[in-house]
Amino acid sequence: MKPLIGITTGAWVNPETGWVYNRIYTPIVQSIGRAGGVPVAIPTGLDEETLQSLYMRLDGILLPGGGDVDPKYYGETPHPKLGKIDAARDELELMLTRWAVQDNVPLFGICRGHQVLNVALGGSLVQDIPSERPSSLLHDQPDELPRNRRSHDVDVNDASRLGAAIGDHHPQVNSLHHQAVADLGSGIRVTAYSPDGVIEGLEIDELDFALSVQWHPEDLAGEDEAMLRLFGSFVDAAKNRTR
Repeated sequence: MKPLIGITTGAWVNPETGWVYNRIYTPIVQSIGRAGGVPVAIPTGLDEETLQSLYMRLDGILLPGGGDVDPKYYGETPHPKLGKIDAARDELELMLTRWAVQDNVPLFGICRGHQVLNVALGGSLVQDIPSERPSSLLHDQPDELPRNRRSHDVDVNDASRLGAAIGDHHPQVNSLHHQAVADLGSGIRVTAYSPDGVIEGLEIDELDFALSVQWHPEDLAGEDEAMLRLFGSFVDAAKNRTR
């Protein structure tokens, strides 16, 4: 049986009708499918009992990219450059992350999901890289540029699940974020940095698979076998987990 991979969703409001939808970025779904998993949407707004019933059926949790996490969760006031907040998504993802870590359910975070993993375990974020940690390196890019455009390289720890999965310790990656991991959460270690010191990879060693990256491998996996292997390592961990 292929493993069921739960992918968290975010809210989208139709500007013409005001109707609210939950949505997932399509390349995330495609990457999980190509890696051998069965993608399942996890909607926001469920009561805890219903969410728990869904969670118990899943073999892995994927936290995708998206907007900013409310800084109240790491004890800070909003920065002037803070982006749009999705309160229901914050609640959903922080809860699921803590459950997955507690139960050793395979967990993969991408961009925002990388930051959620850190915040869920007591860490903090840089709310706006350009104003708080200015650098010559561009971590965000205009929306009109292709999402698979490689922005910079990252230095990946040789002794990491990330390095083992992609088989490349200096990959060129895309970059679409203005926030970053600051103080680390409990039990987390850094596995990758950008040249200017931004944290690009996290893992929890004591768990079978809890890994996150700051870039967007879903936008590269269609052309880059290394990035598809990253999804494959996650799906394999979900398939092989013991309940």
